[in-house]
Amino acid sequence: MGSAIHAERLGKVYRHSVKGVPALDGLSLDVPTGGVYGLIGRNGAGKTTFIRIAATQLEPTSGRLDVLGENVQGGERKIRARIACVPQESRPLYFLRVEEVIYLYLKMRGLEPAEARRRTKAALDELSLTEYAKRLVSRLSGGLRRRTLCAMVLASDADVMFLDEPTTGLDPIARREVWQAIRRASREHRTIVLTTHYLDEAEQLSGRLALIERGQLVLEGSPGDLRGRVRYPYRVTLQGGFTHAELESYGQVSDVEGGYLVFTREAEARDLAKVALERGARLSMGPVSLEDIFLDVVGKSIDSDGDAETAEEAA
Repeated sequence: MGSAIHAERLGKVYRHSVKGVPALDGLSLDVPTGGVYGLIGRNGAGKTTFIRIAATQLEPTSGRLDVLGENVQGGERKIRARIACVPQESRPLYFLRVEEVIYLYLKMRGLEPAEARRRTKAALDELSLTEYAKRLVSRLSGGLRRRTLCAMVLASDADVMFLDEPTTGLDPIARREVWQAIRRASREHRTIVLTTHYLDEAEQLSGRLALIERGQLVLEGSPGDLRGRVRYPYRVTLQGGFTHAELESYGQVSDVEGGYLVFTREAEARDLAKVALERGARLSMGPVSLEDIFLDVVGKSIDSDGDAETAEEAA
């Protein structure tokens, strides 16, 4: 099938980066052609920087990145004709109506008027935006503006679509509609690179996942592959009441932010929970999830901030 995107020792240091901390630090990965490829990581891990370089919006400091067989340094024109992107901080044009935003974008990509109108209508229907079609973007809520951007890009049928936090600020129903549109594009053999803070979203949509921390690739594989690195079905997170050595008899123990993470079997999880309550420790328990895998590998939750991209806004 081949790779839609190939990154080899990709590096990026922003000019105003504190102490020269790299946003990307020798990142190497391959995004297969077709399907959804999820990038997960904390704020500042390097996800948005990678998207911006792959979308030819930003030049790398070192390494190489090829998109659809073209190097981002030199092949920008060819790449831009075949990709579409919803940047994390993007805003649709406020002085246009919703349907005009989508139609104008498709016309700018070279579509004939009839086809642009057909795709605009389909996108409005798919993301439940038809009732807002005549409304000015300036009068929309933040969530509706985000859905408009998603509709615009997903209507393009570009070979590669970059969706950077596409469902941020959306209600659960709107999120599901965006999910359905992403799945539709995936079935049509488009390549979708998705960044998200919602690990359930990443797991539901992605055929493969890359976990990025401090600009480096930490884990990569299918959601099943990532789950498979833990041989226990249950996890218990603890704060206080125990030492690391005491917990080792229950299963696999990791030091994490504020306490311990224990992967164990159900019976042992219940026994540990009982002892923890007797000792007044704070705990939570349940089946192992992708969020637990992330916590085990990184040592912190995905909601905690990293520091690799702190200079991005100043760049």
